[in-house]
Amino acid sequence: MGERIEIEVPGTGRVGGWAARPQGAPRGALVVIQEIFGVNAHMRSVAEGYAADGYLALAPAFFDPVERDVELAYDEEGFRRGRELVGELGVDRALAIVDAAAGWLRGALDRDGSRGAGDSSRVGAVGFCWGGTLAYLANTRFGLPAVSYYGARNAQYLDEALRAPMMFHFGGKDGSIGPEVVARHRERHPDAAVFVYPDAGHAFNRDVDPSAYEPASAQLAHQRTLQLFQDALH
Repeated sequence: MGERIEIEVPGTGRVGGWAARPQGAPRGALVVIQEIFGVNAHMRSVAEGYAADGYLALAPAFFDPVERDVELAYDEEGFRRGRELVGELGVDRALAIVDAAAGWLRGALDRDGSRGAGDSSRVGAVGFCWGGTLAYLANTRFGLPAVSYYGARNAQYLDEALRAPMMFHFGGKDGSIGPEVVARHRERHPDAAVFVYPDAGHAFNRDVDPSAYEPASAQLAHQRTLQLFQDALH
């Protein structure tokens, strides 16, 4: 089970989040970066899933600087408001929250007395859709090992150099991310792992949304994600 916490973000103030702790000493720590729908039940479940896998996980409430405690539905109004909130927040404030969340996780590892506590290499990032792009930028800007799920906004940043292990997951039926965009990921980042799941569309990991969820692809992507973090954070 997780719990609500708050972190201090320089220049922004207090931002909430959902923290989930593993049983026993953490294998490492993960910033879990939301879709555009806020830290809703699904994102809390994702964080708790990584805790069950042995990681200290924190899903920051990225929209708090604009509107507190946002939880949007997967409908037309939810998409509209989510995109609006993304625009109001901006990339710079979003990345400041990622950086502050990584700092909070390092401090939590210190408090737990974990092996290698305080070592930045023990913190990674995983994100979904909009959060997938922020996870990618957490790698290029902050040097965090990262996994990006169907980051449709990645393309504009592909000239940025990777600073840590990186993995990308894409659905083969994702109309918002064409094969030419996937090819650019491989071209610009030949050292990254780039996977395409032929039976999956966009948001194939969203298990609360029957129109998007593709369980076989989600399970395989999760296994691969855990392998990256096992190699990078331990």
